[in-house]
Amino acid sequence: MVTNKSVVYRATGRRKEAVARVRLLPGKGNFLINGKNLKDYFSRETLLVLVKKPFDTTDTTDKFDVIANIKGGGISGQAGALRHGISRALLEVNEDFRKDLKKSGFLTRDPRAKERRKYGFKKARKKPQFSKR
Repeated sequence: MVTNKSVVYRATGRRKEAVARVRLLPGKGNFLINGKNLKDYFSRETLLVLVKKPFDTTDTTDKFDVIANIKGGGISGQAGALRHGISRALLEVNEDFRKDLKKSGFLTRDPRAKERRKYGFKKARKKPQFSKR
């Protein structure tokens, strides 16, 4: 891929502990995530659909190539972070996409995260087994 500095759209997406740095380039719809193809990186079909949703919503499916670096979190959080980053980068391409992306909820960072562990508990809410004697 040849990168022309004038037409690179950059954005950052986040979900749980995952952070995705996304670059959109005019192209044919190829994905390069941490040096791997999309299908090699996200093996689950549901995650593939999740990542491609912003392009389907804005009818730009085969118009951009995606290069992304993703760090942290698990596979599902990384897919959500990538979707968030792609959506934000599409806004840089065309501000008119905002209405459709906002309606689909792709521009809002998902605030759900792991709840902290409380003292005296085994996990965030799991209590030790009660013993009467």
